[in-house]
Amino acid sequence: MNTRVVEKVMEQLQSLPYDLQRQVLEFTRSLALSVPRGVAGRQLLQFAGAIPRSDVELMQEAIEQGCEQVDTDEW
Repeated sequence: MNTRVVEKVMEQLQSLPYDLQRQVLEFTRSLALSVPRGVAGRQLLQFAGAIPRSDVELMQEAIEQGCEQVDTDEW
């Protein structure tokens, strides 16, 4: 983190009225959420094939059975 940038932002922020400070806060939060998280897919390739095919098929079947049904009495 560049502390000089943070200092400059703080200087500017302190001169703003409260409602604009809140806007800056919300903007910085939205920026933080837009930063990609996690790892690159190529780093996960080492795990390819780690789950036996039969287990994958069982999981797929459970997902299809559980996710493709509508319970009209639920709501």
